[in-house]
Amino acid sequence: MAKILLVEDDVDLAVMIVEWLSFEHHSVEVVHNGREGMERLRLCQYDTIILDWSLPEMSGLEILRCYRAEKGIAPIIMLTGKGGIADKESGLDSGADDYLTKPFNMKELSARLRAMLRRASGSQTNILTVGELSIDPGKYKLTKNGKQIQLLPREFALLEFFMRHPDEVFSGEALLQRVWHSESDATSEAIRTCIKRLRQKIDSSEDDSVIQTIPRVGYKLRIT
Repeated sequence: MAKILLVEDDVDLAVMIVEWLSFEHHSVEVVHNGREGMERLRLCQYDTIILDWSLPEMSGLEILRCYRAEKGIAPIIMLTGKGGIADKESGLDSGADDYLTKPFNMKELSARLRAMLRRASGSQTNILTVGELSIDPGKYKLTKNGKQIQLLPREFALLEFFMRHPDEVFSGEALLQRVWHSESDATSEAIRTCIKRLRQKIDSSEDDSVIQTIPRVGYKLRIT
């Protein structure tokens, strides 16, 4: 599961993309004009961004250049009706990671998103493995030593995030920003509850959790 920002002024197309990617267990936030999209990028963090080229108030290309100039690092795929080589060159040279010309098949969008997420995590496959845990986001499947474990959607999203960033420490606030929907009213208590449920499902021992609590700092997925 990835936290995705979609900036697309075609409401019908935006609905189709949100429905498709939500079915694939992604968390998708959508805005319909460029200026609001730029504001959202300054306030929140995303795993990847789907950015239309032609937008009201601020173009996709302007957003792209501004976001990269402000050190934004999330991978970006541009959506556009512009199919010329010069347009593609302009978008890619400005910091886009990929380019999809309208109209497009939703399966191709999914495949390109998976490829960008693999590159971002440094993985060669869609399957993430840390210690005894292996997670396949595409199949929504978690296994431990080959045995499948059932997780609730938020548990799966949180564990996937940890597995994409093993041994990195994140505060509760950072986890809320990176895993929960930006308009959610979830609090740090939601983080603690979710981690407690995860530990009950994936840990071999209550005294030796793979998800470590770093006192007064946050949490990390321990590399075993």
